[in-house]
Formats: sequence, C-alpha cells, structure tokens
Amino acid sequence: MEPQKIIHPIPPLYDENCKILILGSFPSIKSREAMFFYGHPQNRFWALLARLFDEPVPQSIGEKRELALRHHIAMWDSIHSCTIVGSSDSSVRDVVPNDLSVILDNSKVERIFCNGALSHKMYMKYIFPTTGIEAVKLPSTSPANAAFSMDRLMQAWRVITERES
Repeated sequence: MEPQKIIHPIPPLYDENCKILILGSFPSIKSREAMFFYGHPQNRFWALLARLFDEPVPQSIGEKRELALRHHIAMWDSIHSCTIVGSSDSSVRDVVPNDLSVILDNSKVERIFCNGALSHKMYMKYIFPTTGIEAVKLPSTSPANAAFSMDRLMQAWRVITERES
C-alpha cells in the first residue's frame, strides 16, 4: 500500500453543552468510509463509552452521535491532514494539526482526553501551545492495542466520567 496525503474528511462532533473533548489521532480507512469516528467494527470505543455510562452499545451513527452529546462529549482528531499508509499510526508523517478553536470557542469544553499515544503526541506538539489546556493520554481503543482488555480500558477511561473538583 502506498502512502497517501489525506485531509481529514469528518467534521467535529460537538454542541454548546459539551464539557469534554475526546481526540483521536486520524480516522482509519473504515472511519473515513463511514464518515464518522471509530468506524472499524473491532474498535472498542463505542462499546467502552456505552459501558462507562451504563447504556446500550449504539449501532447507528445517529445513536453514536446522541450518546456522545447526551454525555456532553465532543469528538474530533488531533490531525487535520497527513501522509499515511492505510490506517497505520506508525506511518503518519507531514502532519498538519486540527484547529480546535471551532470546538473550544463554541462549547464549554474544560477537559481534553486523547485516545492513544499518537493523538496525545500530536496534541502536545502542535495544539497545546495554542490552547494551554493539558490533555490526558488514555490507552487506545484500537484493535491494534491488544495489550489492553476491555476491563483495563474501563479502568483507565473511567477518568472521563469523574467530575472536576
């Protein structure tokens, strides 16, 4: 598979009530095809979110959107465009970061969480200097992160449900 220069095709998900922003790195091939976040059937993101909030696992894009917004969660990715081979994080280069101001200026986002190491690395390198908001690195929900069982993911991700004191 050849490297491709790709511009992020999925618009950010947020509304004015969002308090939490979850950033991935860049959408996978499956997510780009679905035109929505975490579109790969093996990605555990939606099952994890449903378990964290004790809700049924959403199936449709509409249900996924509603689940996130109901819990005041905005979603996007750290990377606006890059050169990538397939869906491989390790192949990412020529990164242009996303401008998060569209979300931050039009919501109540106070906390930012990164789904995986690449998202966090890109956020801290390119975006943190502008926002000044520290981001918490969480273990990736990707099927490539086989070291983390669903229970281990639950333990780590529970932090998003905790209220800021």
